[in-house]
Amino acid sequence: MLYHLLFPLHGVFSGFNVFRYITFRSIGATLTAFVLVILCGTRFVTLMREHQIGQVVRTDGPESHFSKKGVPTMGGLLIILALTFTTLLWADLNNHLIWLVLGITIWYGAIGAYDDYRKIKRQNSKGLSARGKMLLQIGGAALLGWLLSMHHAFDGRVSLPFFKHITPNLGEWYVLFAIMVIVGASNAVNLTDGLDGLATGPTAITAGVYLLFSYLAGHAVLASYLQIPYVEGAGELSVFCGALVGASLGFLWFNAFPAQVFMGDVGSLALGGAMGTVAVMIKQEFLLAVVGGIFVMEALSVIMQVGYYKVSGGKRIFLMAPFHHHFEKKGWQEPKVVVRFWIVSIMLALLALATLKLR
Repeated sequence: MLYHLLFPLHGVFSGFNVFRYITFRSIGATLTAFVLVILCGTRFVTLMREHQIGQVVRTDGPESHFSKKGVPTMGGLLIILALTFTTLLWADLNNHLIWLVLGITIWYGAIGAYDDYRKIKRQNSKGLSARGKMLLQIGGAALLGWLLSMHHAFDGRVSLPFFKHITPNLGEWYVLFAIMVIVGASNAVNLTDGLDGLATGPTAITAGVYLLFSYLAGHAVLASYLQIPYVEGAGELSVFCGALVGASLGFLWFNAFPAQVFMGDVGSLALGGAMGTVAVMIKQEFLLAVVGGIFVMEALSVIMQVGYYKVSGGKRIFLMAPFHHHFEKKGWQEPKVVVRFWIVSIMLALLALATLKLR
């Protein structure tokens, strides 16, 4: 919005020329989203508490989590509102990618909100059925994949980190691949969101990496030099990623141990879906498995635990899944688990950035 309102005035006042630069608007979006969440966070937490919108704790989870029952939840609404408002404020609204990524974020947020609502209403950890949640997620991702495939600049090829000449072309199968990436990312973040600040920190880190990759993917010269796919209009996604970084860091202010508010499924499903969508749009799908390695590890731990439990007749690989609960069972304090996972996430982000030259 600011881009459309103020940039045309650069002929009168040269200072408005800065609004043409994606870098400036990305920084502006990051700061705006952060400040919005900080300013609204306390009031939001109070409203959730007044309306008794509190966390429902698993009865089979770690005993240390029982004290979290009743802590305000659905904080993801605050993230989504700040993210959406900030993106609309700073982005070029003529860019179709912006509307698509906002659409999938809001849709996945709606799925999570309904899931949270059912949990709170029933006062148990079983909300929307797994099948129903999956069908709704797949439907949204399928529509997004189809819309992308209909665009004149659609390219069914995928790029692999560390390899510059291996770009398999999935053709019509790319839509199915996009669904797997988006739905997988959404559920992986959802599984990670089990400790105070655990999902929020890696989300901000991952979004920061994709901010840079989006800018590079939308710059024909830089994309060619670095030998990464050029995607027309992808640079504007940097503004969205900047808003995501700012909103996540602002939320972390209230979500850090001991958490004053949890994001709930409304937040985790939306944030994961958003990052998966950006990865698909800029053709860096496999990079998400690197920079988002924490999310991948958490999802795999659940898959491995459930699979081994069934084939072994009741045996377990981990003391408890997802993976972060395993360390809690080993005696690690919650803040230690969270900070160490953040450290790993930062190292993975550096590895992801290294793929720009190691190709």
